[in-house]
Amino acid sequence: MKILEQIRLDYQHFPHHQSYHLYADDVYFQDPLNRFRGVDRYQRMIGFIGHWFRAIDLQLHDIQYIGPSQIHTRWTLSWVAPLPWQPAMSIPGHSELALGDDGKIISHIDYWDCSRLAVLKQVFSLQD
Repeated sequence: MKILEQIRLDYQHFPHHQSYHLYADDVYFQDPLNRFRGVDRYQRMIGFIGHWFRAIDLQLHDIQYIGPSQIHTRWTLSWVAPLPWQPAMSIPGHSELALGDDGKIISHIDYWDCSRLAVLKQVFSLQD
């Protein structure tokens, strides 16, 4: 389907050139750190990531339809944190996207396959 291909492209270009038109105006977003409604807020969150973090790489491992109105993705997000010692960080996870009757994404929920503490520990792991 066309939406799957567009999502694949969004992962390749993340955080730039995202297809915000795929999202409903009042899309619900949730991850382990955020919970909000609105495509404008979602766009600001992605913009924040693109502005402050370096070497951002969102690897898509799998994408599939689960029923007629559900898309699941599996991914790993990596980046360099904006700290003086520039820690390299990575979060493996998956997303559940729900589609409305009009085919737009009405819900985007990200799950991390690690704890928030495990992510925080990466900040303090000094790299050689």
